[in-house]
Amino acid sequence: MCGLHGFIGPGDENDLARMGAAIAHRGPDGAGAKIFHDDAVFLGHQRLAIVDLAGGAQPMSDKEETVWVTFNGEIYNHLELRDILSRRGHVFHTSHSDTEVLIHGWKEWGEDLPRHLNGMFAFAVWDLRTRSLFLARDRFGEKPLYWAQQNDLFLFASELTSLCAHRSFRTTLDPLSIKKYFAYGFIPSPKAAYLNTHKLSPGSWLRFDATTGALRRGTYWRYQVQPDSNPPSLDEAAEHVRHLLFQSVRRRLMSDVPLGLFLSGGVDSSAVAAAIAALGRTSDFDAFAIGFTESSFDESRHARRVADHLGTRLTIEMQDMGRAQTLIPGVLDALDEPLADASLIPTSQLSQFARRSVTVALSGDGGDEL
Repeated sequence: MCGLHGFIGPGDENDLARMGAAIAHRGPDGAGAKIFHDDAVFLGHQRLAIVDLAGGAQPMSDKEETVWVTFNGEIYNHLELRDILSRRGHVFHTSHSDTEVLIHGWKEWGEDLPRHLNGMFAFAVWDLRTRSLFLARDRFGEKPLYWAQQNDLFLFASELTSLCAHRSFRTTLDPLSIKKYFAYGFIPSPKAAYLNTHKLSPGSWLRFDATTGALRRGTYWRYQVQPDSNPPSLDEAAEHVRHLLFQSVRRRLMSDVPLGLFLSGGVDSSAVAAAIAALGRTSDFDAFAIGFTESSFDESRHARRVADHLGTRLTIEMQDMGRAQTLIPGVLDALDEPLADASLIPTSQLSQFARRSVTVALSGDGGDEL
């Protein structure tokens, strides 16, 4: 993951630096900043390098330096989009950076850009030609993006902690958001923990006019269940799901850094592991699992059975509940907002364990919701 942050209005380089430092853990491979003093626009980025390691530094601009982007995520169809844009006359200066596709895509499609993207993303585009800032988030909100408008200050960042680092940001709790947390176990979008602070909703965009202070918002995608007048048979539906799963996994294997897999042995992560094997990538993939010495909590044997069946390399790290309990304060400190999810601790442990060997890991998260 990377981290984006920035603001328009009162503040200085120190505010931007503090905002970046607050999310430095999101981007250990580099930090970048671009400041437009005449417009009071400050853009920052913390990079975790995954694609185009040499040419993907951010914030990134076009050759004329009129359009600037700071971006977190991956655009899985960036090569196809690059080809389309090149045939329309756009000249690219990186070898295969998906960030640069956002720049030229903005110049070609404007606010319709997110509709063309297949990926997980949150990004900000500063357009000097119109003095406007454009924010967009992926269809299911896989990548976080917060924004706030407090008087004449507009801020955005991947995490609330970054917004809080600006000295003029007011951290007044929103009572309605707290009520929603106790009702749902999390604070649903577009609410956030603080007053006048928001999550950009999944599948939506926001445009801020730096000249007038006006905000416009739009939705480019909304999940809908539509009845099929000619429903497929069970076998046809199963084959279609299999095709989509394989296509999805294939897209996510795009990386210039080592890849891994979180394997629990459950249906979802096992299906992803099976897709990786069917695509012939088992030999260059490592799977990771967490086991517990208390047998009632331990599911690592299921992960081992799946790995052995598929011929996948699996590494298991055993934990005891005593050590897991000592990790709770650190995990809670890392959260922007309270989250009533018992999987936080083992997921954090698994992520730290896998990070010793790989930079990116696939998982089965989202399967239950789907």
